[in-house]
Amino acid sequence: MKRLLVALAAVAAFSAQANETLSVAATAVPHAEILEFVKPTLAQQGVDLKIKVFTDYIQPNVQVAEKRLDANFFQHQPYLDEFNKSRGSDLVAVAGVHLEPLGAYSSKFKKLDDVPGGANVVIPNDATNGGRALLLLQKAGLITLKDSSNILVTVKDIAENPKDLKIRELEAATIPRVLTQVDLALINTNYALEAKLDPAKDALVIEGNDSPYVNILVARPDNKDSDAIKKLVAVLHSPEVKAFILEKYKGAVLPAF
Repeated sequence: MKRLLVALAAVAAFSAQANETLSVAATAVPHAEILEFVKPTLAQQGVDLKIKVFTDYIQPNVQVAEKRLDANFFQHQPYLDEFNKSRGSDLVAVAGVHLEPLGAYSSKFKKLDDVPGGANVVIPNDATNGGRALLLLQKAGLITLKDSSNILVTVKDIAENPKDLKIRELEAATIPRVLTQVDLALINTNYALEAKLDPAKDALVIEGNDSPYVNILVARPDNKDSDAIKKLVAVLHSPEVKAFILEKYKGAVLPAF
């Protein structure tokens, strides 16, 4: 009986402690996996982390802006800036967490030199990741852009295309599904990992760690300084999370803190 009372007291203490709910939108890999890793630690600090997984890049921002969710974790600053500009929202970055290098993949060719003239290439259709993909193609020597300093370049900004690449834009999440149907696909690391690709080994070319596209935790001006958000940031920036990222993703995802 005494043991039962002690156990019940422990449960009651834990329940009383985890009394603040924080809802965070995330894409599955690696964002939701990182959040799942920190969830027990946050619970010990009185925060009940609710993770809602999305497969697109639109709804996570929409639902935070509309106060249906508290925060999100899936995007980088250039994407957030473009979203706020196009939607008239005022979402804010709270903290940088990690970098997911964008890579070029092929199921048909082992190196970029093998990509033939007239090759079919797919890139993300959102402004920031599309520009990011084109900049990577330029870095690989496949195209030349009119203005390399513009991170929002589009296919209309290609100055030289010596291989006459046929570049098409698709929603980022769908690109891994068409990898076998095209010659080259520019894929965000989160979607590459979901598709069981190993960016460190499978990408024919990949961004370096000097990339400006650090993935960030995003909230609203009214809640960015809340205790729950602050606790989440502190845990996300802990040595334990850094070790988790390095061990689990083997260089495909890099800590940014």
